[in-house]
Amino acid sequence: MSSTVPFPGVKTYVDPDTYEDPTQAVHEFTKEIDPPRIRIERVIGAGEFGEVCSGRLRTPGKKEIAVAIKTLKGGYVEHQRRDFLREASIMGQFDHPNIIRLEGVVTKSRPVMIVVEYMENGSLDSFLRQHDGHFTVIQLVGMLRGIASGMKYLSDMGYIHRDLAARNTLVNSNLVCKVSDFGLSRVLEDDPEAAYTTTGGKIPIRWTAPEAIAYRKFSSASDAWSYGIVMWEVMSYGERPYWEMSNQDVSIMQNFSWMTKNMYIYLFLLKRF
Repeated sequence: MSSTVPFPGVKTYVDPDTYEDPTQAVHEFTKEIDPPRIRIERVIGAGEFGEVCSGRLRTPGKKEIAVAIKTLKGGYVEHQRRDFLREASIMGQFDHPNIIRLEGVVTKSRPVMIVVEYMENGSLDSFLRQHDGHFTVIQLVGMLRGIASGMKYLSDMGYIHRDLAARNTLVNSNLVCKVSDFGLSRVLEDDPEAAYTTTGGKIPIRWTAPEAIAYRKFSSASDAWSYGIVMWEVMSYGERPYWEMSNQDVSIMQNFSWMTKNMYIYLFLLKRF
């Protein structure tokens, strides 16, 4: 099969792990930012590798823009630095209004930083819980439409997210939703039947397709399953998927037929609205 782009006008995703030297992917897919152009203002959260801050980025010839800044905590070892920057190498390949935009990285001084656009309303799950009942169905569907658009773009690039959830979706001041958090993501080979299989790592049971749970086998189809759970989260204003069911009971539920599951969702929506 040809190694050209899967669809006209859409480039193919390149897995940073295929580079013999991972720093080459960082140089190829990201822009280095001069640290004096960045002003960190406050800590807004914590990530796997360090703090997440809000701040301002001064761009040449332009006004300052609001950004979020992920920092790599001190005392790291080289493989932690490589894993931290791997996400930037992934994000730097995407250009879509419903995918979080990478502004650049700081790798030549400390702290090492990843700089992305700032999303005023934070994660979608928390935002919905804070505004329970405040939106029309049309507004909620508009949020879902944006997420679907971003996920289609990733699928067209031959890319698997593996961890789509409302917690990994960010919302800006205009209620535009953007897919983020590419720490668990993997490449989907050019073969349309291919899927990524992993032998380790934690899996978010409530958001993950049955074949991914049972066989650690991920594909664009398993991402579509996760999107169905996100639909649940959005229409329920951030309720916990499957409520208080245990993970074991969730796995049993997931093995029901699609018809049974769709009826379950339908009855839930009737109860909600």
